[in-house]
Order: sequence, then C-alpha cells, then structure tokens
Amino acid sequence: MTEIVVLPHHEICPDGAIVEAEPGESICEALLRNDIELEHACEMSCACTTCHVILREGFASLEEADELEEDYLDKAWGLEPESRLSCQAVIGVANLVVEIPRYTINHASERH
Repeated sequence: MTEIVVLPHHEICPDGAIVEAEPGESICEALLRNDIELEHACEMSCACTTCHVILREGFASLEEADELEEDYLDKAWGLEPESRLSCQAVIGVANLVVEIPRYTINHASERH
C-alpha cells in the first residue's frame, strides 16, 4: 500500500488526512474512496480541472502527464510545476504528499 498525506484544506479536508492507496489507482480514486470529497466535475475523464492537486512530495514517482492533461492543467487555478489532475495521476509505490488548491475554475460547482 502507498500512503498519501493530504494537507489541510479549509473546506474539503480541514484537518488533513493520511490515507492508504493501491498502486495503479488514481489519486482522485484513492481520495474519494477514503471519503475525501475532491471535486471531479467531468467524472474523471480528463475534461476539466476541478481535481487539480499539487504534489508536495512524490511528484517524480508519477508517470509524466500526457498532452491532454497538460492542456487542461494550463487552465487550472494556482498552477505550479508539481501540479497534476488527480484523475490522471496514477499512484505507484512511492508515498505522496498532496495539497488541494484553495480554488478551482469550476463555475458550476454544486458546493458553491
């Protein structure tokens, strides 16, 4: 099992969390399975940026983003060099530290 440390997010995970993930699943799948309600407006089909996360540790252990993911990441709020769409970032064996950005560009979010 791989460990994901989720840094505190004011709304989604106020106290932060540590969750176990299966290698081969996406970060988004692992967080949702552990009751961390990360937005994923396109149902994890790489068609939006609502599941954008920043990898504070473990970024290099992930496979590189493909061109479609890179195109969507360019539209993400608060983009950083270690940003990924969590629905596309497949977990390996290295532990990760994930930050959920404060905002998304999802204007149709049902939580707002």
